[in-house]
Amino acid sequence: MSKKLQNVKAVQQMLDGSHKFQTKKTVGFSDVEKTAKDNERHLIGDVWEDVDIATGITYIIEQRDGFRIRKPKNSEIFQEIREELRAFTNCRKETCTCTGKHPIDQKMRKIHGMCFDCTIEMEHELKKEGKYQDYEQQKIRENALAWLASAERDVVMLKEAYTQASQFVSSGNGDVETWTQKMTPEEFEETVQKQFDTFKENFLTNLNKETKNEND
Repeated sequence: MSKKLQNVKAVQQMLDGSHKFQTKKTVGFSDVEKTAKDNERHLIGDVWEDVDIATGITYIIEQRDGFRIRKPKNSEIFQEIREELRAFTNCRKETCTCTGKHPIDQKMRKIHGMCFDCTIEMEHELKKEGKYQDYEQQKIRENALAWLASAERDVVMLKEAYTQASQFVSSGNGDVETWTQKMTPEEFEETVQKQFDTFKENFLTNLNKETKNEND
């Protein structure tokens, strides 16, 4: 075949997408390595480690009959942490029969570290011992202080929102627009912060006064 005809044929192949340079598959090192691992033969019961290059996570691979099980190497540790976070650590293990699935049990776990039934039993014993009133006042105080701490965090967020200039990208043309601050830090201190500090002082004074009256 003449060189001219070869060129015509090559052009025609390029037009219909069948030229060898268009259909040739390029195999990189990672493809070769992956193919080698995929084709690696293991016996049923074999266990080995494999590292995910993209994430750096080490996996434990176990060969089963016709398939493989793959799990993170430290999955047992993660499972122990999850179980510990879900545990009712203050329940009486010798008598507690709680499964922990009921929402009210989860609510009591966050407050007391025990299920609802164990909480009721604990409070009943405190009442018999004459200690329930002190316990109740302590819980009220803890809840009040937790609320005050949350309010303080809200004030910090307000300060950031009102005293710092903010920027955003306009959806129309992509330009960056800047919104000026609503208040200067000094203005915020003289208004919001000052009022909150006064409220906090009165709040703690009244809380301590009520606690003292209950203890007298």
